[in-house]
Amino acid sequence: MKKSIFSLGLAVTIMGSACQQFEKGDGGLQYRIVKDNGQPKAQTGDLLSVNLTVTTDRDSLLSSTYKIGLPQIVNIAADSLPGLYPGDYNSMFKMLGEGDSAIFKLDLDTMAAKTMQPKPDFADKYVTFNVKVNKHFKKGDLTDSALYAEVNTYFDGEIEKLKASEEGKITSYIGKNNLEPLTTASGLQYIITEEGTGEKPVAGDTVQVNYTGALVATGEVFDTSIKEVAEEHKIYNAMRPYEPAKFAIGVRQVIPGWDEGLLLLPKGTKAKLIIPSELGYGERGDGRGVIPPFAPLVFDIELIDILKPTAPDSTAQENTQE
Repeated sequence: MKKSIFSLGLAVTIMGSACQQFEKGDGGLQYRIVKDNGQPKAQTGDLLSVNLTVTTDRDSLLSSTYKIGLPQIVNIAADSLPGLYPGDYNSMFKMLGEGDSAIFKLDLDTMAAKTMQPKPDFADKYVTFNVKVNKHFKKGDLTDSALYAEVNTYFDGEIEKLKASEEGKITSYIGKNNLEPLTTASGLQYIITEEGTGEKPVAGDTVQVNYTGALVATGEVFDTSIKEVAEEHKIYNAMRPYEPAKFAIGVRQVIPGWDEGLLLLPKGTKAKLIIPSELGYGERGDGRGVIPPFAPLVFDIELIDILKPTAPDSTAQENTQE
């Protein structure tokens, strides 16, 4: 986890800024300082902890630290590094200090020209960054190891906050949705929404399941086996098939919450599984930024079919032994 927090990825949540006045900077950069907290601005070698969202001028959200629940660590690089130019994202963050917030519109035509890279096809002209600086780590005379030790200590504290908030997220979700789940010894909670009449699977069986998965904290759907649901929530991927998932149950092919939950359900059952992170993706998340660390999940599932293991062909075994 710590190795990945120093890379800046494009990320944002939309702030209503259509009518706001922007100042013009180098390289076509446009900016508006929402709050100047009066603190020293970032210098080369410094690090900033920021919350940010990034959107395109097509009103598409590229990413957001608010979705992940953890801040982004930004390394302020020297302007002389290859690929950097006046008006790039490095320039943006050098305008900020601790407690500041701002909106930046990064000019993609300039970026393509200066970096000799193709212009991204996800926007027409601008990518907008909405940024709030949480903490400023000043390089000064510190060694790199001492500076990064400060950042790691800070980030460990942020992760602990995220961990401590998990139970509250689950309780809030259950209360808002007026649910009365059953709870297993492991902490898995589930609600039967439609009782099936078939047998229950046992470990080693192969099951076919339709599902939709969402984050408990935000309700955001991140995956589904159902095409219509994917289209509705704008996560449709033409490169994947939309059909029931098929996998062996109880043999660790899926997250523990699925292994445990599906073994409780008769064939034909529809249910809602509320899965704590310990039975999901744990302290690391999914590693892609879709499922954050310590994220409780909720799955609406339908157990469509149960397939028993195929018995070995005794004739083939005998021929092999001869």
